Amino acid sequence: MSAGQDLVDRLLIQLAPLHVRARAMFGGHCIYCDEQVFVKPAASTSEWHGRLELASPYPGAKPCLVASDTLLQDRRRLRALVQATADALPKPKPKPK
Repeated sequence: MSAGQDLVDRLLIQLAPLHVRARAMFGGHCIYCDEQVFVKPAASTSEWHGRLELASPYPGAKPCLVASDTLLQDRRRLRALVQATADALPKPKPKPK
């Protein structure tokens, strides 16, 4: 187990009984502690901009669309929002061998 994972494991124990979870990402870890879903706004999601709240996922971050509870329960609409966002993002650059 890496030193980073040891730290994450200790944090999760220390934060109990809060509902927290950790995910490896961006070469480190992200600790999640709330039940909000943030979606990156894009030109292809403009129809959602007036219907969903905008908020920053952390201080200093650009505002994102916050998926409402109603949207999270509507599989078809949620998929449409996520697909529109994914379609607007640039394709990943190939990694050098």
